[in-house]
Amino acid sequence: MGGKSATKAAYFDKLKSLLDEYRTIFIVGVDNVSSQQMHEIRISLRGEGVVLMGKNTMVRRALKGFVTENPEFASLLPHVKGNVGFIFTNGDLKATKEKILANRVAAPARAGAVAPLDVWVPAGNTGMEPGKTSFFQALGVPTKIARGTIEIVSDLKLIEAGNKVGASEASLLNLLNISPFTYGMTIAQVYENGQTFSADVLDIDEETLLKTFSQAIATITALSLAANIPTLPATIHSIINAYKKVLAVAIETDYSWPEIEELKDRIANPDAYASSAPAAAAPAAGGAAPAEAAAPAEESDQSDDDMGFGLFD
Repeated sequence: MGGKSATKAAYFDKLKSLLDEYRTIFIVGVDNVSSQQMHEIRISLRGEGVVLMGKNTMVRRALKGFVTENPEFASLLPHVKGNVGFIFTNGDLKATKEKILANRVAAPARAGAVAPLDVWVPAGNTGMEPGKTSFFQALGVPTKIARGTIEIVSDLKLIEAGNKVGASEASLLNLLNISPFTYGMTIAQVYENGQTFSADVLDIDEETLLKTFSQAIATITALSLAANIPTLPATIHSIINAYKKVLAVAIETDYSWPEIEELKDRIANPDAYASSAPAAAAPAAGGAAPAEAAAPAEESDQSDDDMGFGLFD
């Protein structure tokens, strides 16, 4: 008993020291992960992160003891279920995530295992003797005999994702040397500063973040203006719209102030400001020349027409 108590105490101390040292924790699923894979993942994270495994009951007991002094650890408790472990890191989260997910190995289908994805049997020659044709027929695999061997005629979806692998399907896949599944660590949640979130958040780049932020500001501004509720994003629009209304009232009345006197004068005497638009006069002046130049062309056309009619007179 004393040895077990000492082991638990040592584990609690290690977990507490890691929680104090590292700001981020990847809660990872380790179903079907071999000890060799665990070793390789530990090596790849050396200097960047620490992998800690433990029984869920012991981890929960330890966390509950830490919550009194560190209430933020309570957000970890709902995720300590199933076959999971912790990876502590202070490094770049996206890079750490890639290293965690990179180590995957192909594995044969085992009877009773749940297929994580659709399993297909590809068309082609199997190299098997015709005596096994009945085995393929029992599974609904379309075959024919070609050059004394069994050939699968077309691709066939053997197992759908989420279904259990049957004994016959597993035997067929093993006969064909097909290892349809890959196994490795999965990331259930990421913990940081008392909050947990999905690992998909780490795939959001800066451009996507800015685009989403801009769309959110535009939505808030539109709602604010429509509901006449003042918000910071809508302030500039409200000021401009209010000033436009003030200008409209001032133009329709005798009320004036120095900043709009020129505007009111422009509206009252547009001809006085016509000389301030030379760009509009230039095309008018230049437009006469092409008209005059076009006149000889019309005479030439008329002359040609007369000659044409003269031929038929």
